[in-house]
Amino acid sequence: MGFAGNGQVQSLRLQRMRLGEPDSSGRPRPVPIAGSEFDLPVDGVVVTVGQEAEAEGLGLPTDRWGTLKADPETLATPVAGVFAGGDCVTGPDVVVTAMAAGKRAAESIHRFIQGEDLRAGREREIRVVQAWEVDTVGLPVRRRVPMPEIPLSERRSFREVHLGYTREQAVEEAKRCLACGICCDCELCATVCQRQAIHYHDRDELVQLPVGAIIVATGFAPFDPKRIPEYGYGRYPNVFTSLEVERLVNASGPTGGEVRLRDGRVPRSVGIIHCVGSRDQRYHKYCSRVCCMYSLKLAHLIRERTGAEVYNFYIDMRTPGKGYEEFYLRLLEEGVHCIRGRVAEVSDWAMSPEEEGKLVLRVEDTNIGVVRRIPVDMVVLAVALEARPDAEEVRRLFNMSCSSEGWFLERHPKLAPVATFTDGIWVAGACQGPKDIPDTVAQAGAAVGEALALLDRGYVELEPNVAWIEEQVCSGCKTCIPLCPYTAITFDAQEEVSRINEALCKGCGTCVAACPSGAAQQRMFTDQQVLAEVMGVLRYV
Repeated sequence: MGFAGNGQVQSLRLQRMRLGEPDSSGRPRPVPIAGSEFDLPVDGVVVTVGQEAEAEGLGLPTDRWGTLKADPETLATPVAGVFAGGDCVTGPDVVVTAMAAGKRAAESIHRFIQGEDLRAGREREIRVVQAWEVDTVGLPVRRRVPMPEIPLSERRSFREVHLGYTREQAVEEAKRCLACGICCDCELCATVCQRQAIHYHDRDELVQLPVGAIIVATGFAPFDPKRIPEYGYGRYPNVFTSLEVERLVNASGPTGGEVRLRDGRVPRSVGIIHCVGSRDQRYHKYCSRVCCMYSLKLAHLIRERTGAEVYNFYIDMRTPGKGYEEFYLRLLEEGVHCIRGRVAEVSDWAMSPEEEGKLVLRVEDTNIGVVRRIPVDMVVLAVALEARPDAEEVRRLFNMSCSSEGWFLERHPKLAPVATFTDGIWVAGACQGPKDIPDTVAQAGAAVGEALALLDRGYVELEPNVAWIEEQVCSGCKTCIPLCPYTAITFDAQEEVSRINEALCKGCGTCVAACPSGAAQQRMFTDQQVLAEVMGVLRYV
């Protein structure tokens, strides 16, 4: 090293090296190049000190690296009663490895003192690692996105040198992933799960449970706003659905409860569009019931946490329920703007300087009878509630009925609001129609009460007007089987006749009217009884 007159280091003399012949370990040894010395100007030198085990004074055998010799399973050294582990055995390693060695050594010491076998039951499991081939044909080669760093002139401090990726850089770097990361079955996650929720030896199985009652509560599906392209969802980054904003305002959400735009900015103006997919002849004619109130709730939370100007665009403000109208009036006092009119489109086309960099909502304000252009930073779409796409499959599975919109039908809207036409099966929640949480809880309680009453009674009361088949007359044509809406008719292949399960039959009479041989009859509505009623009516004519 070269020093100045004041003792300050000025340079460091270095010598270039080349790789020589491999040594006994197979690694090439560095060989100095004669006459290659040069001086490197430096302002300071940091000497990094290596590590080595001080094992010479212990009287224990060491290997050629200077580390202690110990059994890899029991950690016993060649000296009886002496055990070793950690960096003095493995060389420099992580703390976790040293802690694991300490636990193994403690177990070995315990066994040694008790006179037990040190190896029994401690054989290391040899795991076969399966190699997976990743198909890279046709995939573009992308270089790693460089990590942003502070300039060299600013590094003489304790600041972090690497600044981290921006959102755009992180997304670009993630696109390089080939999705080749496959679980290696190390089972470490199962060892640390306190709830013991991870089981590596479970297998898929079909379980049949005998039950006496079923409550169908499959819920709803949110309307996909991409079906309305004029609102720009999926095209403009700051157009959100109501459920996405629910995640933002939640304390456990991605932003810790703070409302942020995609670029991290706090919105200064927000527009909430009601009835997205509801009360629309193109999609759903019905009202989703909950949209107005959860839109007002989101307006309150957004204004409370950001101080933004919030606009609610509605067709009709519907606030039925305890305290709902009072909440609506409270929001008006807080300064939330409520504009009556359906939004025609959301665009980023600016017509004035105040619209630059904003999302512009074009809406007809029916209160004053003019079309307005309102620029906002963020748009929230209050999406409709619609039936789940698998409603038809569930309906067939449980032999229920559906409305034209896909909601499950109850037996009677007033007298039996949770019962279905199939005994022992009830519906609860939004699978029966759009409803809020209090109504869902109340309906679920009613369905549970009905189910418990049936289970406690132990039997089912049937209507007396069920159908039956006179087997001597039945021709086995099977005409009635596909017509039965309750799948109550089966065919006996041995007797070649149809039979009706009276527990499933609801007495609709479809099979009776369709039977070509007249074998299907219905109690209380036999041919003789119907003819007698007709004759009784005609007697007074």
